[in-house]
Amino acid sequence: MTVEAEPAPSGPPSLAGLVVGITADRRAGEQAELLRRMGAKVLHGPTINTLTVGDQDRVLAATADVVARPPEVVLATTGIGMRSWMVMAETAGVDAALLRTLGRARIVARGPKAAGAVRQMGLEVWHLEETERLDGMVAWLVDRGVSGVRMALQEYGNQAPWALAALRDAGADVTSVPVYRWTLPPDRAPAIRLIQATVDGRVDVVTFTSAPAVGNMFAIASAAGLDDRLRPALQRMVVAAVGPVTAAAVAGMGMDGCVAPDRGRLGLMVRRLSDSLVGSGDRVAVGDAEVIVRGSAVMRGGMRIELPDRERALLAALLRRPGAVVSRRALLAELWGADADPKTVDSAMARLRRRVAGVGLAIQAVPRRGYRLDTAGQTPDVTRADR
Repeated sequence: MTVEAEPAPSGPPSLAGLVVGITADRRAGEQAELLRRMGAKVLHGPTINTLTVGDQDRVLAATADVVARPPEVVLATTGIGMRSWMVMAETAGVDAALLRTLGRARIVARGPKAAGAVRQMGLEVWHLEETERLDGMVAWLVDRGVSGVRMALQEYGNQAPWALAALRDAGADVTSVPVYRWTLPPDRAPAIRLIQATVDGRVDVVTFTSAPAVGNMFAIASAAGLDDRLRPALQRMVVAAVGPVTAAAVAGMGMDGCVAPDRGRLGLMVRRLSDSLVGSGDRVAVGDAEVIVRGSAVMRGGMRIELPDRERALLAALLRRPGAVVSRRALLAELWGADADPKTVDSAMARLRRRVAGVGLAIQAVPRRGYRLDTAGQTPDVTRADR
């Protein structure tokens, strides 16, 4: 059986041939659409769940305290948090009183999203924390002096007892408003599918749009017995973060070189990712020609083939060891698990060899040893473009 390569379209989109894993729950559809427009395939496995109102009674009690004892300073940490707070107040019939109270306060906004929500409410922003970090907001206020100052802190995602402690230790009187919180997803099966595809080498990029989503991914992987394979897999691939805060969480899990914009914006993240991957891929010199392997796409001149998931993972494993013989046992452990049938490797490799022959790549079977990438009997010259 001969597998023929198809002509490659001219000027493929910047993410053509790549599979991007999305870990977000909020705005995941919007992110997927942006990525697909750039040619990517998308695998969605949310590792986080956003409860817009974690505890309604607590939020309303905090709102009543804010209205009864108006704050001089309000810390607006997220756009969704400020909008949700106002929706809750409206449901309880206290939105007008809350809006008047906030209108008298000086509002510190954590980045452009929070500032935008504040302005949409008809309020003014006193200070914009351009680092988009809560610790930056707290440090700026403490440096100015907050002793005796009444404050309201709109918390986001995870509770921030350290922020409350820092402000209170500096003498401030702070009411915390826990508008929403982040949790593990109630259905973790999609996240596990994404993690499994990542460790199997079937995903090229993973995106994170919140810091807790990073830690949650490893927590879910640990419960599924995949944590020891997840970190090495992520270190081999491209990881993108929505902004500096999330990028810091990625770095904290031991992954360097995260792709992230300077400001936390979904569109900026996708654009930064696209720019970083233009011209990416493994390049294999085959005689006077060059074969480019980019995700599931294998291209030579005007020809291109698309590899199924398992076969693209096999080829990637060989490309990581150019010219070396990769044992069946190593391929089995890396892609299927050590307990799988060794014949599985041979069957998948036979399919891969037939497919890539159409673009001039040869894979040599070395008896009793394994397989190696081979170009006319010579060690292949494989180079990888900078990410």
